[in-house]
Amino acid sequence: MTAARQRPHDNLGPRFAALNYRPCVGIMLVNQHNAVFVGQRLDRMVEAWQMPQGGIDKGEMPMDAARRELEEEIGTAKADVLSETADWLAYDLPDELQGKVWGGRYRGQIQKWYLMRFTGDESDININTADPEFRSWRWTEPANLVDLAVPFKRGIYAELIRRFGPLLPG
Repeated sequence: MTAARQRPHDNLGPRFAALNYRPCVGIMLVNQHNAVFVGQRLDRMVEAWQMPQGGIDKGEMPMDAARRELEEEIGTAKADVLSETADWLAYDLPDELQGKVWGGRYRGQIQKWYLMRFTGDESDININTADPEFRSWRWTEPANLVDLAVPFKRGIYAELIRRFGPLLPG
């Protein structure tokens, strides 16, 4: 089975399954200038930004989930895949959120990440979707991602810059 066709729980390893991580995808969406899309979540009033991400539905392939999440969160899936992580990256929720989000079922998320090039026009981006997640959005330089993120996602973002950064000539 190729990486692109893996089911969400394939190759996650017994450690993550036993610890109840939520299978998820994330998208590092870059524009023609290699700036990265970030959105400020509606449910946070702090100055924290994130890249599009979301859970994988039962039976859904990770790539299909990534396209669906783009459509749900930014109103368009106009993007070409440039790369994906070969493995899954995980993070734990901070203690104050443990047992409170996702119905208390998960201690964190395990994520397959995709680097995608936005192929639409800025007018294609519409965060006022049927179930909005962001109150605002912007493009930012990859070097700014870690500082913009909530503390518990900074390790993942730093790892994504390390892995995907060399694919973004600047």
